[in-house]
Amino acid sequence: MNRRDFIQSAIISGVGMSSALALAQGKTTGQKYELSGLDVAGKKLDLKDFSGRTVLVSFFTFDCALCTHDLKLMREFYVRNASNKFVLLGVNMDQNKKDLDEYNEATTLAFPKDQRFPTVWRNAPGHKDNFGKVSSLPSHFVIDAKQQLMFKREGAFQADDWDKLWLSLG
Repeated sequence: MNRRDFIQSAIISGVGMSSALALAQGKTTGQKYELSGLDVAGKKLDLKDFSGRTVLVSFFTFDCALCTHDLKLMREFYVRNASNKFVLLGVNMDQNKKDLDEYNEATTLAFPKDQRFPTVWRNAPGHKDNFGKVSSLPSHFVIDAKQQLMFKREGAFQADDWDKLWLSLG
């Protein structure tokens, strides 16, 4: 076995073991996640519309430096993997809609349209989701093609999270 095959095999084994460990610890429940509302452009957004894809749902605020760092990396991953059945959804947690509007204006000016991912405001009238209380920012949920939780990360995305996310794309 060459070095590349060994590393790939080790990563796949590690993902399998971490998934088994997560199941043993009750971290994945088989619950189907839901999210619906209007995105920042006023367009209807529903997580169900992304069935059959891996979805990274990231909860953030406008003034969170760690969130900004993670979203930069996630945007790069999104751009490179949108054609691989991958979707990035942002859920803004700011209390004040003005902060979200400033974020949206900045991203509209800074990034071409194909690099902007759908973002919703969690405090918007009509917004619904069943992700529960988000106590740490950023918080990221990776949802599989069946809309079930693969894993959750509170705080910064870790190196092995990127590996698991990439491998989930098949």
